[in-house]
Amino acid sequence: MAELKHLHAQIIVNGLLQENLTVGKLIAFCAISDAGNLSYARLVFDQIAEPNRFMWNSLIRGYSKSNFPREVFPLYHRMRGLGLSPNEFTLPFVLKACASELAYRESLLIHADAIKLGIGSQVCVQNALLSVYTACGSIESSRSVFDDIVDRTLVSWNSMIGGYSKMGFCKEAFSLFQEMRDLGLEPDEFTLVSLLSVCAQTENFDLGRYVHFYIEITGTSIDLFVRNAIVDMYAKCGHLHLAQKYFDRMPDRNVVSWTSIVSACARNGLFDQAQKMFDQMPTKNVVSWNSMISCYVQHGKCREALDLFTQMLNSRVEPDEVTLVSILAACSQIGDLITGKETHIYISNSSITPSIALCNSLIDMYAKCGPVDTALDLFNQMPEKNLVSWNVMIGGLAMHGRGLDAVKLFEKMLKNGVAPDGFTFVGVLNACSHSGFVDMGRYYFDIMTHVYGVPHEIEHYACMVDLLGRGGHLEEAVKLIGGMPVRPDVVIWGALLGACRIHGNVEIGKQVLKQILELEPHSGGLHVLISNIYSEAQRWGDVKNVRKLMKDNGIKKDKALSVIEIDGHVHEFMVEDKSHENSSNIYSMIYQLTNHLRSIGYLSNNPGVPLDVNEI
Repeated sequence: MAELKHLHAQIIVNGLLQENLTVGKLIAFCAISDAGNLSYARLVFDQIAEPNRFMWNSLIRGYSKSNFPREVFPLYHRMRGLGLSPNEFTLPFVLKACASELAYRESLLIHADAIKLGIGSQVCVQNALLSVYTACGSIESSRSVFDDIVDRTLVSWNSMIGGYSKMGFCKEAFSLFQEMRDLGLEPDEFTLVSLLSVCAQTENFDLGRYVHFYIEITGTSIDLFVRNAIVDMYAKCGHLHLAQKYFDRMPDRNVVSWTSIVSACARNGLFDQAQKMFDQMPTKNVVSWNSMISCYVQHGKCREALDLFTQMLNSRVEPDEVTLVSILAACSQIGDLITGKETHIYISNSSITPSIALCNSLIDMYAKCGPVDTALDLFNQMPEKNLVSWNVMIGGLAMHGRGLDAVKLFEKMLKNGVAPDGFTFVGVLNACSHSGFVDMGRYYFDIMTHVYGVPHEIEHYACMVDLLGRGGHLEEAVKLIGGMPVRPDVVIWGALLGACRIHGNVEIGKQVLKQILELEPHSGGLHVLISNIYSEAQRWGDVKNVRKLMKDNGIKKDKALSVIEIDGHVHEFMVEDKSHENSSNIYSMIYQLTNHLRSIGYLSNNPGVPLDVNEI
C-alpha cells in the first residue's frame, strides 16, 4: 500500500485525476486486492466528482466481500439515484451482500431491478439470486429462479443442490442430482460435498454410502473437502467404525479431518478415545477445541469441559462465542459461579461484542448459579432481546420462587408484542407452582391454548400436577392426569407422589406407586419417596414391604452428586464418598454432629425426619 499511495500522489501531482481509467484501476486494486485497503479505496472514490460504473462496481464488490457488506446498500441506492444503471457485474455483488446480511426484502428489490433493466436472465445474476434466496431460507424462490434458467451451468445446479442441502431436503437434492446426471452433466467437488452434507444432517446412511460408492466406482477425482465430508457423513450417521476406517486411509488430513473424527468419538461417548485423538492432533483451531468442549457439556461432563477450556487458554487459542456459550452452559449445569463470573469478566475485557445468544447464556448462568438479580440486571441492559431471552429470565425468576416477578415479566413480554411458546408457559406455570398461585396457574394453563394457540405438552401437565399437588388439590391433579391425551410419564407421577408426601395422602400415594412401578420399576429414589410417605404416616408394615421389594429386586437409592463452593474452589461429593483429601476430618465432624443430635433426642423424637435406605 505504501507504493500505491506513492503512485496516487504522482497521479495528483501530474494532474491525472481526470483519467478515469487510471483512477478506476487504483480504486479497483484498493477495494478488491488482498493487498489493498478498502478504506483508502473509499477515500479516493469520494474525491471523484463523477465516478463511472467501473468505479462503483469495484467499490460495491469490495464491500460485498468485506466485514461491512451492509455498506453496499447505500452505495447501490446512491448509484441508482444519480441515474447510473447497474449492469450484470453490479447486481451479483449487491446480491452477495444481501446474502451476507440475510436481507430478503432487499434481494427482492434487486431482483425487480434486474428484470426492469433487462438483465434478469443473465446466468451470473440468476446464480446470485439462487444463492441469496437460499441463504435467506426461501427455497421456493430459489427453485423458481432455477426453473427459469435456460442455460444452466454447473454453478446453477450446485447452487440449487446446495440450497436443498442447507435446508435439509435430502430427497429433493438427490432428485436434482439424478436429473443433472441424466443430462450428462458430471458433478464436481461442490456437488458431492453438498450431497454428503445433507446425508449427514438427515442421518441418511444409505444415500451417503451411495455417494461414496459413486465416487469409488466412477473414479471421480476428489479433494480433501470431499474426503472430510465422507468422514463426517459416516460419523453423523452413527457408523463410527466406517468413519475411522476411511480416516485412517486418507492420504492427507487437515484440522477439519481430525476434528470430524474426534467429534464423532465424543458424540458416541468414547471420551477416552476422543481425548487421545484430540491430543494427537498436529494442529488445533478454535473449532477443534469447541467440538471437544461442547461434546463434554452435552454429555454432562462439565468439569472435564472446564478443564479443557483452561488448557485451551493456556495454548493461547482465542475462544469465540461458541466456546463461551458452552462454558457458560457447563457452569450453569454444575452451579460453578466462580468460573461463570470469570468468563463474564473475560467477555467484558475482550473485543467480543456479545450476541443475543451469548447474553442469554450469561443470564441463564447467573440465574442457575444463584444471583438472579444479576441475571435480571443483564436482561434489562440487553439492547435487543429474543424469545429465548424472555424465557430464560422468566424461568430463572420462577426457579428462585419469585413467582410474582416472573408473571409480571411475562405480562411485560406480551405488551412488547413477543409471542410466547411452550417454553414460556413452562416457566410461567413453574412460577405459579413455586409461589402457590393456583388460580393464576389454572388461568394461564387455559389461555395458552385458547388464546395463544400453544398446545399442552407433557411438560405443562407436569407443571400443573405439581401446582395442584403443592396446593393440596390432589383429587383435581388425579383428574387432570386422567384426562391427558398422552400417557403420563414418571415425572408427572413423581410430582403427584411428592404432593402426597407433603399432604400425607397415603391412599393416592399407593395408587401412584403402582403406576411408577410399571414405568420405572428400578428407580431407587421413587421407592425411597414412597417409603418416607409410609414412615411419616407411621405405617411400618408398608415401610417393611417397600424395603423388601427393594431388596428382592436389588434396588438401591441413586447416589446424587452434590457441589459446594468454598473460598473460590468447587468441591464435589456423594454419599459415603471418601475420595476428598479431607474426608477423615469431614466424617469426624459428621459423627460429632450426629452424636449431638442423638444426645438431645432429635433423631428419635422428630417424626418429620425422612428415612434413608439404610434406615428403612
